[in-house]
Amino acid sequence: MTRDRDPSGRPRNARPRDGLGRPLDRAAADSAADAADRIPDDLVITGAEAAALADRLLRDGRPFHAHEVLEAAWKTGPAGERDLWQGLAQIAVGLTHARRGNARGPFGMNIAFFLAAADDLAARIERDGLDGIPPADLSPRLLGAG
Repeated sequence: MTRDRDPSGRPRNARPRDGLGRPLDRAAADSAADAADRIPDDLVITGAEAAALADRLLRDGRPFHAHEVLEAAWKTGPAGERDLWQGLAQIAVGLTHARRGNARGPFGMNIAFFLAAADDLAARIERDGLDGIPPADLSPRLLGAG
């Protein structure tokens, strides 16, 4: 089977996806009521629009689609914002895996442990600011026990 490509030849996946971003069978997807709206591959979006749409998608339990929005902001936004959007997109991917039941990622990664540590660290930074956080605490374990 040939891969979907855009007019410039870049790979694209035009198959419909479910709410967690898993591709649906092409034949079944034509009539699938659960096929989720796709985020366009060429989406250009402002930071405020990306934040609002990604927030809604995350609250709706659609982290894969939030990732697509955040990735668009990362790829098309101002250079000074790209690290922020890339990091948020990667968190949304982690949430996608967790929602799919993959709490322990590849290579021995403990996604649930890492997300809990990240949540704790974010709350501490919000409460105490960066000056109140020891540098060692800014290095959570990806392969942590849990």
